[in-house]
Amino acid sequence: MSQTPAAPRLLLLDTASLYFRAFFGVKDQRPAPDGTPTNAVRGLLDMIATLTTRFSPTHLACCWDDDWRPQFRVDAIASYKAHRLVQGSQDKEEAPPELEVQVPILRQTVEAIGLPVLGSPGYEADDVIGTLTATHHGRLPIGVVTGDRDLFQLVDDAADVSVIYTAKTGVRDAEIIREVDLQARYGVPNGLAYAEMSMLRGDTSDGLPGVKGIGEKTAAQLLADYGSLAALRAAVDSGDPRLKGARRANLEAGTAYLDVAPRVVLVAQDAPLPDVPLTLPRKVADPETLHRLIESYDLGSPVSRLLTALDIRP
Repeated sequence: MSQTPAAPRLLLLDTASLYFRAFFGVKDQRPAPDGTPTNAVRGLLDMIATLTTRFSPTHLACCWDDDWRPQFRVDAIASYKAHRLVQGSQDKEEAPPELEVQVPILRQTVEAIGLPVLGSPGYEADDVIGTLTATHHGRLPIGVVTGDRDLFQLVDDAADVSVIYTAKTGVRDAEIIREVDLQARYGVPNGLAYAEMSMLRGDTSDGLPGVKGIGEKTAAQLLADYGSLAALRAAVDSGDPRLKGARRANLEAGTAYLDVAPRVVLVAQDAPLPDVPLTLPRKVADPETLHRLIESYDLGSPVSRLLTALDIRP
């Protein structure tokens, strides 16, 4: 008797978010025979296995930061992620050396198994996720796996796009964020409103100043009152009497910032990407390379767990 095919579902992984979490969450670095730590590699493989088992995707992409601080965002707001730069560098992100040495290994392992790793020169993984979401919008359910609230902007119930949020509860018990959750937590009705709220309030973790005096609740209330950031700005320009005093002054002073904030906050929907299938692999893509990585870094157990989750025989 044949099995009923799984309903189509696409998982888009914010890969760096996951391997950073794996590195800091898996305390046992369990070095390879040559002394290389492997906790981020093992943790990422186990995370993908857990996600595959829990959500039964038919399609999956590991989205990659080809550029973690794209020039077009820096040109718009110079402080964008500037506090994360290695001192004296213009492009290198601070990261533990014990993690940096593992990133090429985990990428090679995932690719050897056959999962697509997609990046785009000059763009962040967020933009890859935004572009793939736009490409598949409405065609199949999409789950965006991340620990970064910035991607809440993609939540769209009508198109069945949700965020599988790992920051609070980890991958195993990750929260599913839908529009009702955005309304309950932030007072905004959808993903776009969340993005506009975050423009107004700013984000110190990304070096975005926001508008002085406007926090999360005030931003959500202003958007509720006016319907959109564009309508709020039009009200400021037209002298709407409901906006007065310090609030009006701060919004007027924030004009230049609000002119460029969308370029920084909104994910791209048109990042150039290779045309590769996102369907789950049915066999190991590069057995020789995978065997070498398993032997060199003692990855037999996590690789076996992921292959089992993918229903691939070793």
